[in-house]
Amino acid sequence: MQSALPSHRTARRGLLLSAALAAGCATTAPSPSTSSQAVESAPPPPAYVPVVRYGRYTLVELAPTEAQRNLLLQVVDVTVPDTLHATVGDALRHVLQRSGYQLCSGPETDALNALPLPTAHYQLGPIVLRDALLTLAGPAWKLRADDGARRVCFGPAITPADPLTLLPASLQDAETPAEAFPLVEEAQP
Repeated sequence: MQSALPSHRTARRGLLLSAALAAGCATTAPSPSTSSQAVESAPPPPAYVPVVRYGRYTLVELAPTEAQRNLLLQVVDVTVPDTLHATVGDALRHVLQRSGYQLCSGPETDALNALPLPTAHYQLGPIVLRDALLTLAGPAWKLRADDGARRVCFGPAITPADPLTLLPASLQDAETPAEAFPLVEEAQP
């Protein structure tokens, strides 16, 4: 018959376990080392932020948002009216309608404005206004914004050159012409 008292072996294990737990809790955090370099601290928060109570539980800061300061950062969600002959210029003017900006006119932008609007660009957003304008114009055009006059202009991203000089050498010297494949039309049931 076994006794109800713990054996010597069980008592020793319990004692070792409690000693290990006590030693783990007794460790101290290392003291921070002092360095000769000056530590940069974050600027202190402003002492006074003007707010107004708006409703029962809401306080609103009395400061403009970043999109209100920089109008090209405003978020737009635009659907261009569906017409058969919509151009990139039509879409740019539609996107800029309530943005506070106008589209420049001139010989450089006339070439962009006359381009047909791709189907993928009939619906844009939600997207930042600047990104919407760059998406509509495409990578061949550079965006220039005059914040004083609130005008948006586009110019070529690169200087016009012979298109063959911009191609890689492997494509310039190709002896075989590019193959054209007919479009496959789906059969309607």
